[in-house]
Amino acid sequence: MGGDRAPDEIVDGVCRAARSLDCTMLLVGDEAALRAILSRHDAPRNIDVVHAAERVAMGENPVAAVRRGAATSMGKVIDLVRDGSAEAAFSAGNSGAFLALATIRLRPLPGVARAAFATAWPARHGPMLLLDAGANVDCKPEWIEQFAIMGSAYSRAVLGVADPKVGLLSIGEEEGKGNALVDASTPLLARAPIRFIGNVEGGDLLLGGVDVVVCDGFVGNVALKLAEGTGEYMFDALRRATTASLGARIGAMFLRRSLRELRARMDYREYGGAPLLGVRGVCLVGHGRTDARAVESACAAALRAVKQDLVATIGRAIASDPRPEAPA
Repeated sequence: MGGDRAPDEIVDGVCRAARSLDCTMLLVGDEAALRAILSRHDAPRNIDVVHAAERVAMGENPVAAVRRGAATSMGKVIDLVRDGSAEAAFSAGNSGAFLALATIRLRPLPGVARAAFATAWPARHGPMLLLDAGANVDCKPEWIEQFAIMGSAYSRAVLGVADPKVGLLSIGEEEGKGNALVDASTPLLARAPIRFIGNVEGGDLLLGGVDVVVCDGFVGNVALKLAEGTGEYMFDALRRATTASLGARIGAMFLRRSLRELRARMDYREYGGAPLLGVRGVCLVGHGRTDARAVESACAAALRAVKQDLVATIGRAIASDPRPEAPA
């Protein structure tokens, strides 16, 4: 029930996913409203509806959402995963409330200090995973190390990268070029059970040969929103340029297929949602503008995570950390 285009686009996306994925889909929210939309989509048989009378508003305080708990569709979704009635949760609603509900009701994995949002980007050499993308604005070096371990596990299990290369986002590639958090995180990452390649710069997020980039949630969220805005600006400018004159329109006709392929490659909807790594359940949160295509992609990503036993994989990766104690 959450998101700028909910519930219609969410239901549409779930119907698409239900037709292509071998699993049962649960729609959680106002049952009457959801069934009315389903009736217009010739819904597949592998979709069930779970009633939850209330919804979490996009601007609602996360504390208030936690207090209302399972009375809300978001809280109910989390509880279904906690109780074993579902194996993965997705929401396009209030990300702060989703983070709070998942952390409190599912609880972090043993040894995990903070859960983190990870976002997959369409980079030059394949998908690149950035975390934290906004769950933790201020971070400790030990958390950055854990983000790297969890991100590496996700990249391997869900994105199919055999040996992910992990970089630390900074203002220069040279060691020692960064702020206090970067300096303190570097030695921890160097001895962590990951393939750490050192510092990377902002340009490497899309152009470099790195598979996982870690940073604090403040920097990560700014980078994410900048990339989204840049992509929208670029395609808008390209559209204007290819319709500015008759010659441009003729040229665009010959480039139509290439431009369509480029747009598909750069489309965030291909990855669907940002996984919340570090909790005892597969959880993904979508962009507020999530549409049916993004929902379909998120459902596919969630199913891959379940089949690859992502939660247990992350748990083992954290347990393999040579640090003697879990950070506080």
